[in-house]
Amino acid sequence: MNSTLVIAIIVALIVVLLFVGAPMKPMRFIAHTTVKLGIGILFLFFVHVFGGAIGLHVPINVFTVVISGFLGLSGVASLSAIQYFLFV
Repeated sequence: MNSTLVIAIIVALIVVLLFVGAPMKPMRFIAHTTVKLGIGILFLFFVHVFGGAIGLHVPINVFTVVISGFLGLSGVASLSAIQYFLFV
């Protein structure tokens, strides 16, 4: 495909969404999921920074981000306990 054609299709989709409007439920779901995953990344970052002092290293990958994002602090604590007791 030509790059100008791809750009034209993307611009046309944006214009259509601006006039018609995006469906709210899927957009709300995507927004909530993105926020939760972002919070999971922050939790894991803080565990990585502060846990480094005691030799705790929880890797930041898709699996750990999803667990920490959707389970919150209990997920981070579980990942930390698994890492500390099983892999150290």
